[in-house]
Amino acid sequence: MSHTEHLLLVEDDPGLRELLQEELEAEGYRVSACASAEAAQPLLQQGDIDLLISDLRLPGANGLSLLPVAQSLNPAPAMLIITAFGSVQQAVQALQQGADDFLTKPLEMDHFLLTASRLLENRRLRREVQRYRSIMAVEQFHGIIGQSSVMRRLFQDIRQVADADGPVLIQGESGTGKELVARAVHEQSSRKSAPYMVVNCGGIPSELMESEFFGHAAGAYTGARKNRAGLFQQADGGTLLLDEIGEMPLALQAKLLRALQDGKVRPVGSDHEIQLNVRVIAATNRQLTDCVADGSFREDLFYRLETFTLQVPALRERADDIHALADFFLARFNARQQRHIKGFADDARLALQRHTFPGNVRELQNAVERAATFCTGDLIELGNLPDRLQQAEQHNPGSPGVPLLDGLTGAALEQLPSLETVQRQYIHQVLSATGGNKRRAADILGITRRTLYRWIE
Repeated sequence: MSHTEHLLLVEDDPGLRELLQEELEAEGYRVSACASAEAAQPLLQQGDIDLLISDLRLPGANGLSLLPVAQSLNPAPAMLIITAFGSVQQAVQALQQGADDFLTKPLEMDHFLLTASRLLENRRLRREVQRYRSIMAVEQFHGIIGQSSVMRRLFQDIRQVADADGPVLIQGESGTGKELVARAVHEQSSRKSAPYMVVNCGGIPSELMESEFFGHAAGAYTGARKNRAGLFQQADGGTLLLDEIGEMPLALQAKLLRALQDGKVRPVGSDHEIQLNVRVIAATNRQLTDCVADGSFREDLFYRLETFTLQVPALRERADDIHALADFFLARFNARQQRHIKGFADDARLALQRHTFPGNVRELQNAVERAATFCTGDLIELGNLPDRLQQAEQHNPGSPGVPLLDGLTGAALEQLPSLETVQRQYIHQVLSATGGNKRRAADILGITRRTLYRWIE
C-alpha cells in the first residue's frame, strides 16, 4: 500500500513514538516525528502536513496548543489527539477547539490506523468539495471561463451587443469557443427565454440547405408531402446561430441577405413570405475578408453581418487562463468519472503553460481528459500528458539566464554562479516581469504559490 500523505506525529514517549511511526510508515505514509509542541510548530508551518497526530500531555506546551497553528494553514491538516488521561471533558474540549477525533491510551493499533485513514479520507473529500466549489466559482460568464484582460473585454463586448437587433459576427480560430460566445449573446439578451437554434452550414448538403433554412411547402419537390418549418421559423422570437457561415453556398447567401434585410423568408415551393423576428449570429474560423476577395463570399452579406463583430481570442493570447481552464476540466472529469485526482504536478503545469495550443481550448480539454484517464496517482504527471506536450517540454532549451556549459573548462567553470544564485536571480526576474504578481510568477515558474513564498523568504 502506498500513500502520498504526510503525517506529523508528536509524542514524548520515545518507545511509543517509534512504534507508531513504524506502523504508519508500514501503511505507506510519510511520517515526521518529534517529542514536543515547540519542535512540531516549524514542521507544521512548512505547510505540507495532511494529518497531525499529537499527544495531549507534552513537555512544555500541550498538544492543543498546536491547533491554532494547524488551523491557520491553508489547507489545514486534520488533527487526531491521543492521551493516557482521557476523559469526556478533555474529548469535548479538543473537539470544540477543532480537533477531528480523540483516542485514549493504550491504543488499539488497528483502530488507531483505521482512525488515521478515515480522517485523511474525510480531509481529501472536504478538499475535493472545496476545490470543486472554488473552480466552479472561477470567474465565468454564461459558462465561459476567463480572467485574462482579453476575455474581460470580450465579456463587456457581449453585454453591449446582446440587446441590439442587428446580426452578430463571431470570428476566431477553431476550438476557441465561438459557440459558447454565441450562446452567451443569446442568454444575455432579452431573447433568452425564446428558442436558440444552431446549424452548421458545412454539415448540410447544398441541395437541402435552402429547405433546411427556410422550410418548404407540400409538393415543393418529390417526397415533400407536407409543409415543413425551416430553422428561421423554428427560431422565431429567438436566436439562430449559423456556424461556419463561410461554408454557405453563394446562391443561399443572397437569400440569407434578403432575410436579414427584410425579416421575411419564403419557404421552398411557396408563393407567400413569412414575417419573422430572428436574431442571427454567424460564426466562422475563416477570414471572411479573404473569402470576399476570392469571390466565395458576398461582400454585401459580409458588411451586413459585421454590424457587430466579436473576436474570440486564441488560447495563446490568454495564457493566464490556462491553469483555471485545466483545473475546471479536471474537476468536471473527476465528477463524471468519480475520480479524486487532486491536480497537476509542477512539471505538468509548466508543460501546459509553455504549450502554444494550436487547437486552443478544445485541445486543452482533450489533453486534460486524456491525462486524467491515464493518471494512476493523486496528481497528473508530465508523463500523463499527450506526447506533443511532453516533447515540447523535454526540448525546451531551459530557463532564461541559465548559462550553457558546453565547452567551458578551468577558470571559466569556476566563475559560474551557484544554483542558489541563479535561482534567486531568475525568481527576481520573473517577479519583476510580472509586476510582483506572485500568482502569475508561480505559474510561470511551475510551482505553487506556497513554494514561491518559501523561496522568497
